[in-house]
Amino acid sequence: MTSSDVVVFLRRELEIKKVGHTGTLDPEAAGVLPICLGKATRISDYIMQGDKVYCCHLKLGLSTDTSDLTGNIISKNNAIPSLEKIKEALKVFQGEQNQTPPMYSAIKLDGKKLYELARKGIEVERKPRKILIRESRFLSFTPPDIVQFETTCSKGTYIRSLCRDIGSWLGCGGTMQHLIRMASGSFSLENSHTLDEILTARSEGSLSSMLIPMEQALKPIIPSIVLREECKEKISHGNSVSVNNMITTNNASSCSNKFYSIFCGDTFMGIGYISMDKDKHKIVKMKSVLI
Repeated sequence: MTSSDVVVFLRRELEIKKVGHTGTLDPEAAGVLPICLGKATRISDYIMQGDKVYCCHLKLGLSTDTSDLTGNIISKNNAIPSLEKIKEALKVFQGEQNQTPPMYSAIKLDGKKLYELARKGIEVERKPRKILIRESRFLSFTPPDIVQFETTCSKGTYIRSLCRDIGSWLGCGGTMQHLIRMASGSFSLENSHTLDEILTARSEGSLSSMLIPMEQALKPIIPSIVLREECKEKISHGNSVSVNNMITTNNASSCSNKFYSIFCGDTFMGIGYISMDKDKHKIVKMKSVLI
Protein backbone atom coordinates (compact mmCIF):
# COMPACT_ATOMS: atom_id res chain seq x y z
CA MET A 1 0.00 0.00 0.00
CA THR A 2 1.42 3.38 -1.01
CA SER A 3 1.14 6.56 1.04
CA SER A 4 -1.46 7.82 -1.46
CA ASP A 5 -3.40 4.57 -1.04
CA VAL A 6 -3.59 5.24 2.70
CA VAL A 7 -4.99 8.72 2.05
CA VAL A 8 -7.62 7.41 -0.39
CA PHE A 9 -8.56 4.60 2.03
CA LEU A 10 -9.04 6.95 4.99
CA ARG A 11 -10.90 9.53 2.91
CA ARG A 12 -13.38 6.83 1.90
CA GLU A 13 -13.69 5.02 5.23
CA LEU A 14 -13.87 8.13 7.42
CA GLU A 15 -15.99 10.04 4.88
CA ILE A 16 -13.76 13.11 5.15
CA LYS A 17 -13.06 15.10 1.98
CA LYS A 18 -9.74 16.62 3.00
CA VAL A 19 -7.13 14.03 3.95
CA GLY A 20 -3.40 14.26 3.34
CA HIS A 21 -0.06 12.85 4.51
CA THR A 22 3.11 14.69 5.50
CA GLY A 23 5.76 12.85 3.55
CA THR A 24 5.76 9.83 1.24
CA LEU A 25 6.82 6.51 2.70
CA ASP A 26 8.24 3.95 0.26
CA PRO A 27 5.63 1.29 -0.66
CA GLU A 28 7.94 -1.46 0.61
CA ALA A 29 8.57 0.38 3.91
CA ALA A 30 6.54 0.40 7.11
CA GLY A 31 6.20 2.76 10.03
CA VAL A 32 5.08 6.28 10.84
CA LEU A 33 2.96 8.17 8.29
CA PRO A 34 1.41 11.31 9.84
CA ILE A 35 -2.07 11.97 8.43
CA CYS A 36 -3.81 15.35 8.38
CA LEU A 37 -7.60 15.63 8.39
CA GLY A 38 -9.77 18.59 7.40
CA LYS A 39 -8.20 21.98 8.11
CA ALA A 40 -5.06 20.25 9.35
CA THR A 41 -4.13 19.52 5.71
CA ARG A 42 -3.14 23.20 5.56
CA ILE A 43 -0.33 22.68 8.07
CA SER A 44 1.13 19.57 6.44
CA ASP A 45 4.01 21.57 4.90
CA TYR A 46 5.11 22.65 8.39
CA ILE A 47 4.79 19.22 9.95
CA MET A 48 6.84 17.53 7.24
CA GLN A 49 9.80 19.82 8.08
CA GLY A 50 10.64 17.64 11.08
CA ASP A 51 13.52 15.15 11.02
CA LYS A 52 12.86 11.51 10.21
CA VAL A 53 14.25 8.48 12.05
CA TYR A 54 14.60 5.19 10.16
CA CYS A 55 15.70 1.67 11.03
CA CYS A 56 17.18 0.10 7.93
CA HIS A 57 18.44 -3.31 6.86
CA LEU A 58 21.11 -2.87 4.18
CA LYS A 59 22.08 -5.83 2.02
CA LEU A 60 25.68 -5.54 0.85
CA GLY A 61 27.07 -7.13 -2.32
CA LEU A 62 23.93 -6.45 -4.35
CA SER A 63 22.92 -3.53 -6.58
CA THR A 64 19.51 -3.10 -8.21
CA ASP A 65 17.95 -0.44 -10.45
CA THR A 66 15.52 0.58 -7.67
CA SER A 67 18.08 0.35 -4.83
CA ASP A 68 15.76 -2.08 -3.03
CA LEU A 69 14.89 -5.74 -3.45
CA THR A 70 11.95 -5.05 -5.81
CA GLY A 71 14.26 -3.99 -8.65
CA ASN A 72 16.24 -5.75 -11.33
CA ILE A 73 19.70 -6.90 -10.32
CA ILE A 74 22.51 -4.81 -11.77
CA SER A 75 25.45 -6.50 -10.11
CA LYS A 76 26.54 -8.90 -7.37
CA ASN A 77 29.74 -8.95 -5.34
CA ASN A 78 30.57 -11.48 -2.63
CA ALA A 79 33.57 -9.50 -1.32
CA ILE A 80 31.94 -8.06 1.80
CA PRO A 81 34.13 -5.50 3.62
CA SER A 82 35.16 -5.78 7.27
CA LEU A 83 32.90 -4.62 10.10
CA GLU A 84 35.27 -1.74 10.82
CA LYS A 85 34.99 -0.54 7.22
CA ILE A 86 31.19 -0.78 7.35
CA LYS A 87 31.09 1.34 10.51
CA GLU A 88 33.42 3.85 8.85
CA ALA A 89 31.08 4.09 5.85
CA LEU A 90 28.16 5.01 8.12
CA LYS A 91 30.23 7.86 9.57
CA VAL A 92 31.33 9.05 6.11
CA PHE A 93 27.70 9.63 5.14
CA GLN A 94 26.87 11.85 8.11
CA GLY A 95 26.38 15.60 7.94
CA GLU A 96 25.18 17.92 5.20
CA GLN A 97 25.65 16.50 1.71
CA ASN A 98 24.24 16.29 -1.79
CA GLN A 99 22.22 13.19 -2.60
CA THR A 100 21.00 12.06 -6.01
CA PRO A 101 17.42 10.75 -5.70
CA PRO A 102 16.60 7.36 -7.27
CA MET A 103 14.83 7.11 -10.60
CA TYR A 104 12.12 5.10 -8.87
CA SER A 105 10.78 8.03 -6.86
CA ALA A 106 7.73 10.32 -6.85
CA ILE A 107 9.77 13.39 -7.81
CA LYS A 108 8.23 15.11 -10.82
CA LEU A 109 10.01 16.15 -13.99
CA ASP A 110 7.96 18.13 -16.52
CA GLY A 111 4.78 16.95 -14.81
CA LYS A 112 5.70 13.26 -14.84
CA LYS A 113 6.84 11.26 -11.85
CA LEU A 114 10.30 9.76 -12.22
CA TYR A 115 9.08 6.23 -11.47
CA GLU A 116 6.67 6.48 -14.42
CA LEU A 117 9.62 7.21 -16.70
CA ALA A 118 11.72 4.49 -15.07
CA ARG A 119 9.03 1.88 -15.72
CA LYS A 120 9.27 2.76 -19.43
CA GLY A 121 13.01 2.19 -19.34
CA ILE A 122 13.75 5.91 -19.47
CA GLU A 123 16.49 7.25 -17.21
CA VAL A 124 17.02 10.99 -16.88
CA GLU A 125 19.58 13.10 -15.10
CA ARG A 126 18.54 13.95 -11.56
CA LYS A 127 19.86 17.00 -9.81
CA PRO A 128 21.51 16.21 -6.46
CA ARG A 129 19.59 17.65 -3.52
CA LYS A 130 21.02 18.98 -0.29
CA ILE A 131 20.14 16.77 2.67
CA LEU A 132 21.31 16.40 6.25
CA ILE A 133 22.05 13.09 7.94
CA ARG A 134 22.41 13.96 11.60
CA GLU A 135 23.46 10.50 12.69
CA SER A 136 23.75 6.96 11.38
CA ARG A 137 24.15 4.47 14.20
CA PHE A 138 25.36 0.91 13.60
CA LEU A 139 23.05 -1.64 15.26
CA SER A 140 24.09 -5.10 14.09
CA PHE A 141 25.63 -7.25 11.38
CA THR A 142 24.05 -10.52 10.31
CA PRO A 143 26.45 -12.66 8.26
CA PRO A 144 27.12 -12.81 5.48
CA ASP A 145 25.90 -9.41 4.27
CA ILE A 146 23.10 -7.69 6.27
CA VAL A 147 23.82 -4.45 8.13
CA GLN A 148 21.20 -2.98 10.43
CA PHE A 149 21.51 0.71 11.27
CA GLU A 150 19.42 3.61 12.49
CA THR A 151 19.60 7.03 10.87
CA THR A 152 18.21 10.45 11.73
CA CYS A 153 17.89 12.70 8.70
CA SER A 154 16.21 15.70 7.15
CA LYS A 155 13.13 15.57 4.98
CA GLY A 156 13.82 14.64 1.36
CA THR A 157 16.44 12.03 2.27
CA TYR A 158 16.10 8.76 0.36
CA ILE A 159 17.29 5.83 2.45
CA ARG A 160 17.43 3.70 -0.70
CA SER A 161 19.92 6.20 -2.12
CA LEU A 162 21.86 6.13 1.13
CA CYS A 163 22.11 2.33 0.90
CA ARG A 164 23.22 2.63 -2.72
CA ASP A 165 25.86 5.23 -1.84
CA ILE A 166 27.20 3.31 1.16
CA GLY A 167 27.50 0.18 -0.97
CA SER A 168 29.25 2.14 -3.70
CA TRP A 169 31.71 3.67 -1.23
CA LEU A 170 32.47 0.21 0.17
CA GLY A 171 33.06 -1.05 -3.37
CA CYS A 172 30.65 -3.98 -3.13
CA GLY A 173 27.28 -2.39 -3.89
CA GLY A 174 24.34 -2.08 -1.55
CA THR A 175 20.57 -2.38 -1.62
CA MET A 176 17.89 -1.58 0.93
CA GLN A 177 16.38 -4.83 2.21
CA HIS A 178 13.90 -3.51 4.79
CA LEU A 179 12.93 -0.10 6.16
CA ILE A 180 10.87 1.13 9.09
CA ARG A 181 10.22 4.81 9.74
CA MET A 182 10.49 5.02 13.51
CA ALA A 183 9.61 8.70 13.80
CA SER A 184 8.60 11.72 11.74
CA GLY A 185 9.08 14.95 13.65
CA SER A 186 7.36 14.52 17.01
CA PHE A 187 5.32 11.53 15.77
CA SER A 188 6.68 8.11 16.69
CA LEU A 189 5.67 4.47 16.47
CA GLU A 190 4.62 4.61 20.11
CA ASN A 191 1.88 7.16 19.44
CA SER A 192 0.85 5.80 16.02
CA HIS A 193 -2.14 3.66 15.11
CA THR A 194 -2.74 0.96 12.50
CA LEU A 195 -5.50 1.32 9.92
CA ASP A 196 -7.43 -1.45 11.67
CA GLU A 197 -7.19 0.41 14.98
CA ILE A 198 -8.48 3.58 13.29
CA LEU A 199 -11.47 1.78 11.80
CA THR A 200 -12.26 0.14 15.14
CA ALA A 201 -12.12 3.52 16.89
CA ARG A 202 -14.45 4.99 14.26
CA SER A 203 -17.02 2.21 14.76
CA GLU A 204 -16.79 2.63 18.55
CA GLY A 205 -17.14 6.41 18.33
CA SER A 206 -13.72 7.05 19.88
CA LEU A 207 -11.82 8.32 16.84
CA SER A 208 -11.37 11.78 18.41
CA SER A 209 -9.15 10.24 21.10
CA MET A 210 -6.60 9.39 18.39
CA LEU A 211 -6.47 12.89 16.93
CA ILE A 212 -3.73 15.36 17.85
CA PRO A 213 -4.80 19.04 17.86
CA MET A 214 -3.04 21.20 15.27
CA GLU A 215 -1.42 23.44 17.86
CA GLN A 216 0.02 20.40 19.65
CA ALA A 217 1.42 18.97 16.42
CA LEU A 218 3.04 22.32 15.60
CA LYS A 219 4.49 22.97 19.06
CA PRO A 220 7.85 21.16 18.53
CA ILE A 221 8.24 22.64 15.04
CA ILE A 222 7.49 26.37 15.18
CA PRO A 223 7.38 28.89 18.05
CA SER A 224 4.19 30.62 19.12
CA ILE A 225 2.87 34.13 19.60
CA VAL A 226 0.10 34.81 22.12
CA LEU A 227 -2.02 37.90 21.44
CA ARG A 228 -4.56 39.64 23.61
CA GLU A 229 -8.02 38.06 23.64
CA GLU A 230 -9.58 41.16 22.07
CA CYS A 231 -7.60 40.54 18.86
CA LYS A 232 -9.60 37.40 18.13
CA GLU A 233 -12.15 38.98 15.79
CA LYS A 234 -9.53 40.78 13.68
CA ILE A 235 -7.29 37.72 13.46
CA SER A 236 -10.21 35.41 12.61
CA HIS A 237 -10.86 37.56 9.53
CA GLY A 238 -7.21 37.49 8.48
CA ASN A 239 -6.49 41.07 9.53
CA SER A 240 -3.16 42.18 10.97
CA VAL A 241 -2.58 43.60 14.45
CA SER A 242 0.26 45.53 16.04
CA VAL A 243 3.01 43.60 17.82
CA ASN A 244 2.04 45.70 20.86
CA ASN A 245 -0.83 43.22 21.29
CA MET A 246 1.58 40.39 22.02
CA ILE A 247 1.38 38.93 25.52
CA THR A 248 4.09 36.34 24.93
CA THR A 249 6.75 37.17 22.37
CA ASN A 250 9.15 34.17 22.41
CA ASN A 251 11.65 36.63 20.88
CA ALA A 252 9.26 36.85 17.93
CA SER A 253 9.61 40.62 17.47
CA SER A 254 13.25 40.21 16.46
CA CYS A 255 12.55 37.59 13.76
CA SER A 256 10.98 38.93 10.56
CA ASN A 257 9.08 36.62 8.21
CA LYS A 258 9.46 33.50 10.34
CA PHE A 259 6.27 31.53 10.87
CA TYR A 260 4.56 31.14 14.24
CA SER A 261 1.52 29.49 15.75
CA ILE A 262 -0.80 32.38 16.58
CA PHE A 263 -2.98 32.29 19.69
CA CYS A 264 -5.51 34.79 21.02
CA GLY A 265 -5.50 33.97 24.70
CA ASP A 266 -5.79 30.18 24.81
CA THR A 267 -7.39 29.88 21.36
CA PHE A 268 -5.27 28.66 18.45
CA MET A 269 -5.97 30.91 15.45
CA GLY A 270 -3.59 29.69 12.77
CA ILE A 271 -0.17 30.43 11.27
CA GLY A 272 1.28 33.94 11.07
CA TYR A 273 4.49 35.94 10.97
CA ILE A 274 6.03 39.27 11.91
CA SER A 275 6.07 41.89 9.18
CA MET A 276 6.09 45.64 8.62
CA ASP A 277 3.15 47.80 7.60
CA LYS A 278 3.45 50.73 5.19
CA ASP A 279 4.46 53.02 8.07
CA LYS A 280 7.30 50.68 9.08
CA HIS A 281 5.50 49.51 12.23
CA LYS A 282 5.85 45.87 13.20
CA ILE A 283 2.68 43.85 12.85
CA VAL A 284 1.50 40.27 13.28
CA LYS A 285 0.20 39.12 9.92
CA MET A 286 -1.74 35.93 9.24
CA LYS A 287 -0.72 33.41 6.60
CA SER A 288 -3.40 30.81 7.34
CA VAL A 289 -6.46 31.32 9.53
CA LEU A 290 -7.36 27.89 10.92
CA ILE A 291 -10.01 28.61 13.55
